[in-house]
Amino acid sequence: MWPTHGHLHCPLQVIMCESSTVRFLQLSLSLLILTRVQSKVTAPAHLEAPMELPFTLSCTVSKGRGDSLKEVHWLDVQNQTLLTYQPSQKDSVSGQQHVELASSPQDTSAITIRRVSFRDEGCYTCIFDLHLSGRQEGRTCLTVTSRVTAERNQTAVSGKAAALSCSYGLPEKVLQVLWRHTSELGVSSQVASYAKRSDPMIEPIYQERVWLAPSMSKSQLSIRPVNVQDEGCYTCEYNTYPEKTKSATICLTVFVLPKPQVSYKSTSAGVIEANCTAVSRPPAVIVWNVELDNRTMGPPVNSQLQQEDGTTLVISTLTVQSGLLKDVSVKCLVHHKGLESPIAVSMNTKIGTALAILISVTTVASLLVISLCFCLWKCFLRNEDDGV
Repeated sequence: MWPTHGHLHCPLQVIMCESSTVRFLQLSLSLLILTRVQSKVTAPAHLEAPMELPFTLSCTVSKGRGDSLKEVHWLDVQNQTLLTYQPSQKDSVSGQQHVELASSPQDTSAITIRRVSFRDEGCYTCIFDLHLSGRQEGRTCLTVTSRVTAERNQTAVSGKAAALSCSYGLPEKVLQVLWRHTSELGVSSQVASYAKRSDPMIEPIYQERVWLAPSMSKSQLSIRPVNVQDEGCYTCEYNTYPEKTKSATICLTVFVLPKPQVSYKSTSAGVIEANCTAVSRPPAVIVWNVELDNRTMGPPVNSQLQQEDGTTLVISTLTVQSGLLKDVSVKCLVHHKGLESPIAVSMNTKIGTALAILISVTTVASLLVISLCFCLWKCFLRNEDDGV
């Protein structure tokens, strides 16, 4: 038995053992705390991912001394398991179909969203399960972005129809679509708009001639009929939340097709002045085609007169010898950007002569028919008299 004199006496070995155990526990606790402090996950706080493209998210863990990684988990925006794997086992990857594990450096985990859509917007959590430090988490938030795309610049013929289109890949974020027109002089005016839970609004000066499709994704502005004042650039603006306004611009060119006319007059003995005129937008190009012979009296003289409606009158004057119009073909050829091929207008007097001959022949034939009918009628009356 241990001797007692009013106090408890412990053997020296027990005291030393207990002291060692306490120091061991303190050291272990200190190492565990140090390891946890040293272990840290870093990830970008915010990222922007373009719509319809692949995008990669990544997290990196800083491990404490002697620590090792057991497993990695990724959680999606709904805190559901997105992907999980064990770094030491290549075949341990499992997760949702629209994501895949991407190659990454040691102590970094990266996943790729195969094709970003609006549903992928939100915050993602990466969890590193370490042997000593336990679960270490990081968080990164993703904003899905898109840009406005517009069709190429358009060309329309005055009096016909024109359609201008823009599209935006995130209609869920759109509050309003607005179209503006900027004229050649730089004057801007609102044309039409469409907002959620409302009908398209057309500005008074464009009503009965402009229509806007009720869509937050593909917006189409239709103009019918188009006039010269519609030429200019049109901007489609998508007012989105919480992002800023996004826009694209389409320019419209309006053509007025030429309707050429030819006239001529005698200016002096043996000299004729021929004129070919065309009103159009943009200005037409007039050339002369004189068949076989070239008895013109110098090159044609061209002039342009700007009209109040935005069109241009082009006049081409050619001076020729009077006998030329009776002998060869003389044509006015009008070229224009809106035409697939030039318009040819003949100015020969041979056409007038042929028309006169045709009228004469027709008149003679008519007289012959009338005479024949009269003769037959007379013969018929004579036969009736003989029968009586």
